[in-house]
Amino acid sequence: MKTEHTPFHPRWYRPRVPVFWWLRRRSYLLFVLRELSSVFVAWFVVFLLLLVNAVAQGPEDYRRFLDWSATPGMLLLNVVALCFILLHAVTWLFTLSPHAMVVRLRGRRLPPAAIGAGNLVAWMLASALAAFLILG
Repeated sequence: MKTEHTPFHPRWYRPRVPVFWWLRRRSYLLFVLRELSSVFVAWFVVFLLLLVNAVAQGPEDYRRFLDWSATPGMLLLNVVALCFILLHAVTWLFTLSPHAMVVRLRGRRLPPAAIGAGNLVAWMLASALAAFLILG
C-alpha cells in the first residue's frame, strides 16, 4: 500500500528492526522468556483442570489420565513448562516484585533488598511446609 504525500507532509520514521532484536541483550531475552512463560502457566492450569475432571469421573478415567500424562510427549511438555514456570516465579518474585511493591515501615519505605529477602524467606517456609505435608 503506497501513500501519496505532499511535498510538505511529514513521513513516519520507522527504523528497520530485526526479528530477533531481543537476543542482543540478556535483559531483553529474560523479558521475552518471562512473557512467553505465561503460555506455560496457562498450560499448567489446563492440566490441573483436566486432572480434577479425571478424578471426579472415577478411577478408570483417572487411570487413563495418568497413562496419558506418562507419555513421552506429555512428560517433555511438562518438564519444559516447569522450567518456564520456575523462570517466571524466580524473575517475578525475586527481581520484579521488590521494585514493584511499596512497603512502608514506620513511615519509611523498605529497600527492595529487604522485600526480596522477605519473599525468599516466605518461599522457603512454604516449601518446607509443603515438603513436610507431602513427605510426612
